[in-house]
Amino acid sequence: MLGLMQNWPLTVDKILDHASQWHGDREIVGRSIEGPITRTTYAAIHERAKRLTNALTGMGIKPGDRVATLAWNTSRHIEVWYAIMGMGAVCHTLNPRLFAEQLCYIINHAEDRIIFTDLTFLPTLLEHRDKMPKVEKVVVMTDAGHMVEAAYPGALCFETLVEQHSPDATWGGFDENSACGLCYTSGTTGNPKGVLYSHRSNFLHTLTTLQTDVMGLSNTDVILPVVPMFHANAWGIAFSGPAVGAKLVLPGSKMDGPAIHELLETEGVTFSAAVPTVWQMLLMHLQSTGGRLTTLKRVVIGGSAVPEALVRAFRDDYGVDVTHAWGMTETSPLGTQSTPTAKIAAMSAEEQLRFKLKQGRAPLGVELKLTDDEGRELPHDGHAFGRLKVRGPFIVREYFKGEGGDILDSEGFFDTGDVSTIDEHGFMQITDRAKDVIKSGGEWISSIEIENIAAGHPKAELAAVIGVPHPKWDERPLLLVKLKPGMTATKEEFLAFLEGKIAKWWMPDDVVFVDDIPLGATGKIDKKLIRQRFEHYVLPTAAGVQSAAPRALAAEAGLTPVLFAPEPARARPGGGRMLLVAMALAASIGVLAATHGREAAGWGGQLIAQATQGR
Repeated sequence: MLGLMQNWPLTVDKILDHASQWHGDREIVGRSIEGPITRTTYAAIHERAKRLTNALTGMGIKPGDRVATLAWNTSRHIEVWYAIMGMGAVCHTLNPRLFAEQLCYIINHAEDRIIFTDLTFLPTLLEHRDKMPKVEKVVVMTDAGHMVEAAYPGALCFETLVEQHSPDATWGGFDENSACGLCYTSGTTGNPKGVLYSHRSNFLHTLTTLQTDVMGLSNTDVILPVVPMFHANAWGIAFSGPAVGAKLVLPGSKMDGPAIHELLETEGVTFSAAVPTVWQMLLMHLQSTGGRLTTLKRVVIGGSAVPEALVRAFRDDYGVDVTHAWGMTETSPLGTQSTPTAKIAAMSAEEQLRFKLKQGRAPLGVELKLTDDEGRELPHDGHAFGRLKVRGPFIVREYFKGEGGDILDSEGFFDTGDVSTIDEHGFMQITDRAKDVIKSGGEWISSIEIENIAAGHPKAELAAVIGVPHPKWDERPLLLVKLKPGMTATKEEFLAFLEGKIAKWWMPDDVVFVDDIPLGATGKIDKKLIRQRFEHYVLPTAAGVQSAAPRALAAEAGLTPVLFAPEPARARPGGGRMLLVAMALAASIGVLAATHGREAAGWGGQLIAQATQGR
C-alpha cells in the first residue's frame, strides 16, 4: 500500500520560486567584478534568471545539456545558476584555481556547450579556446559598457541577453532525479572526476543544512558565503540562503582580510562560511588594525582542519562561535558538523574545545562507518582509526561517465579516502588523508594534527607536514613552516612548541622554513606538490654522515632558517605529565626495537598514542 500524499517533485527551481514569492524584497548585496557594490532582491533575481532561461533556449540548450560557469560569487552567478537548473539543463561550475590543462580536460569531458564567465577569466579561455572544440558560445558576465574589455571574438554580453528576452519562461516539470549540477573533484591523484548532483539530492541537502544542528539558517540571518559557488554549491548556501530568504552578501573576487572585514561590518553579517586560510587572513587584518566584529556571531570552517589557535582567537577576542564542518564534492558537500550535543553543551568552554576541533557528527541524511583495510567495521571509541565511509541520499553513487568504476562497497558506502576516528559521542575526527598519513615504524602518524598545532605558534602563518623516507622507520615527519611577515624563527623553538602536545615519537625529524606553502584548487594544502619539491630531501636523522646534505639542499632552494632566540613552549594543561609518560614509553621502545624489532616498537608506539590521548 502506498501513501496518499501529493507528489511534489523536489526540484531546485522551487527554491528560488519560494524566495521570490515570500521574500521577494529581501536584499542580495555583492561586490561586482567591475568594482562597485551592487544591490538587488530575490524578486529581481528570479525575473532575470527566467529571462536567461529564454536566452538559453534560444541558443538551443535542452534539458540535460551542460552549461558551464567560470565565475566568482556574484548576483549574476546566482541568476545564471538558477536559469540553467530551472530549465532542466545541468549547471557545471568550473573551478578557476585549477591549471588550464585541467580546466580544458573538464570542459571537454563534461561536453559543455556554453560557458558563462567573469571578465577575470577571459584571457585563460581565449588562450586555450582551440583546446575546447565542443564549446559553442562564451557569455561574458558584464554589461555592454565593459564588453570592450572582453576582447574575445564572438563573445556574448550577459546584460544584453537579459534585456533582449522575456521573463515568461517555464521551469520544472521534470523528474526530481534529473541531473541538476556538475562539479569535478580537484584531481589531486589524477584527472578530476565529475560528481553529478540531482535536483532531489540538492533539495534534500538543503533541508539538511537548515537543521539547527547544522547551519541553522533563518530569514533573520545575513549570510556571507566566502566559500565559492564552484566549491560544491558554496557548501549548499546557494540553495539554503534563498530557501529561508536570508540576506546574501556576495564577496566577488576580493577575499582578502580587509575586503571581507568591510563587508562583514557594512552589511551586518551574522553568519559566514569559508576555508581556514580566509579566516587566518581576516584574523591577521583584525590584529594588525585593531578591527572589531560587531555583528558576526557564527562561522563555519571546512575544507581542511581548523587550527586551535584560530578557534580560540575568534571565541575569546571577538565573541564569534566557530563550528568545524567536514565534507567533500562527493557528499554535496556536507558530511558532518561539530555542533555540540546536550552533554557537550553542558561542559565548560575549555572542555568543549576538543570537540570543536573535530570534524563533528553526522546529521540526519548521512551515515558513517569506519573499517580497516579488510573492510571489518571498527568501534566508535575515539581511538580506533580506519577508513571513513559514508552513504546517504546526497552521497555520490558513481562518477560522471563511469570514471573510476564501482566506487561503493557491498553495503553501498562510499570510501572517502580519509583516515578517521569516531568517539563515543559520535564525533568524527580526520586523522589524515589515506595518501598523506605517515607510516613510521609500523604505526601511523597524523600529519594533520602536527600541522594544526604548529600553525598555532604565534610566528606561524601556515604549516604543513609530510612523510619523508627514512632507512630505519620507513617514514618520518618533516615540518614546513611559512612564517608571518617580518618574523624569524629556528627549528628548535618550533620543536619546543610541539613538546607535550604530541607523542614523542610523532616529533618531526626536521623543520624547514619556506617562503610559500602551496594550496590546491580547493584551498587545501597541496601535499602532492610539496612531496614533489622535497622528493630528494634527506632528513638529518636518516644518516649521520649525511647530516649536512639537507642543509645544503635547503640552502639551494632558498629555505635556510634564520636564527632567532627561541621562545618557551606553551604546554597544555596536563601536558607535562603526559610528556613524562611518553618519554618513558619512548625509552622502552628503544629497548623493544633493539631486542624484538620494528613490530614491537610499533606496539610501543600505540602505548604512547594512548598515553597522550586527551592531552
